[in-house]
Amino acid sequence: MRWKEAMVPLLVSVIGGYLLGSVPVAVLVARAHGFDPREVGDRNPGFWNVRRRLGWRAAVPVFAGDTLKGTLAGLLGLWAGGAHLTWPGGVSGDSVLPVYLAVAAAMAGHAWPVFAGFAGGRSVLAFVGGFAVICPPGFLLGVAALVAVAVVTRSFAIGARVGVFGIPLFQLLFAPVVYVAGTGLLMCLIGLRFGQAARTSRPS
Repeated sequence: MRWKEAMVPLLVSVIGGYLLGSVPVAVLVARAHGFDPREVGDRNPGFWNVRRRLGWRAAVPVFAGDTLKGTLAGLLGLWAGGAHLTWPGGVSGDSVLPVYLAVAAAMAGHAWPVFAGFAGGRSVLAFVGGFAVICPPGFLLGVAALVAVAVVTRSFAIGARVGVFGIPLFQLLFAPVVYVAGTGLLMCLIGLRFGQAARTSRPS
């Protein structure tokens, strides 16, 4: 019976995380403005495509919503795993696997959402939101790097890339290497989705 009991938090994390990630925030916001982001621009139902179409102010709910999906999934995994935390590193012990699975599931839900025909975005913001639960101080360093680089370069896009790609290095300051490796696997999901999008966008 113990292995069955151990499976419950993992199932809760995966199923709950996927359903949270599947909420098509960009599609809902864009439809409120009269278009479907999957049919315009780069056809990516995410923040950047909506921002190009509507501008920063109208796209803020997409940025916040997609990030919050990852955060809520991470918190769900944290709760399911017994809320084990260490300061300042973040999740620990029995909470590690449920949290990582919940964030991975949220990213998968964002990329292949059951509520939007399995046509989703790149999962970057869902990853970032989930990482805020995985390693809060690493997340804050990533935000600081984003802001600093964006101010120097006058480009939010460049700052965002530095902040996101620097996440494993920032986490390494606070968490064991094995946790950083787990974060790297989450980032591989982003790479997988980008690769899939690149293949499907090529003319036949």
